[in-house]
Amino acid sequence: MLEFFFAPDTCALASHIALKDAGAEIRLRRIDFGKAEQRSPDYLKVNPKGRVPALVTERGILTETPAILAYIAQSFPAAGLAPLDDAFAFAQVQAFNSYLCSTLHVAHAHRMRGHRWVDAADAEAIAAMQRKVPESVAACYAYIEEQVFAGPFVMGESYSIADPYLFTLAQWMEGDGVDPRGFPKLATHRQMMRSRPMVQGALRAENA
Repeated sequence: MLEFFFAPDTCALASHIALKDAGAEIRLRRIDFGKAEQRSPDYLKVNPKGRVPALVTERGILTETPAILAYIAQSFPAAGLAPLDDAFAFAQVQAFNSYLCSTLHVAHAHRMRGHRWVDAADAEAIAAMQRKVPESVAACYAYIEEQVFAGPFVMGESYSIADPYLFTLAQWMEGDGVDPRGFPKLATHRQMMRSRPMVQGALRAENA
C-alpha cells in the first residue's frame, strides 16, 4: 500500500486525484500546516524539505509533484494517465507539468511566501512581490491558454496527469487576483474537472 502525505489547499491535490484515477490503494496522512507539522521531526524524516506532497512507496519516498505524477502514470499503466508508448508525447506531458511546477506555482507563491526570496523583515520587498502576482500569474495562464492547451483536456482528447495538476493550480486564480473569465478555455477545463467523480472524491477526503 502507498502512503500519501498531503495538506489541504496545496498542490498535493494533483497527486491525490491521480492516485484515485489510477485506483491505487493508499493510506492518507494529513499534515496540518496550521500546527507547523511540516516542520516536525517526524515529518522531516519523510521529506526533509518540509513540504507536501510526499509518497511513500515500497522502494522509497518520492517528493515533487511532477515526479509523483509520472510515477503514478507509469506504475498504473492500465489507467491511461499518460501516453507511455510515445516518448515524445510523454515528454510533452512532463514539460507541461514542469512548467506548472517551476514557473506558475512559483509565481503564485510570491503572494504568501515572499520570505523564500527576501528577508521576511523587508516589508517593502514583500509587498512589491505581492503586487506583481496578478500580472505574473496571469501571464502564465495566458501562455497556457494561447500556446499549450489543446482541449478539451490539456494535451487534447485524452485525459492525463497534466489535467489534475492544472486544475489544482487553477483553483487559486481568484486568490491570485486573476479573473478566470479572461481564460475561457481554462475556465471550462476547471469546471469540467470539478464534475469528475475522482476529483470530487479527493476534495471530500481532503476536507473531511
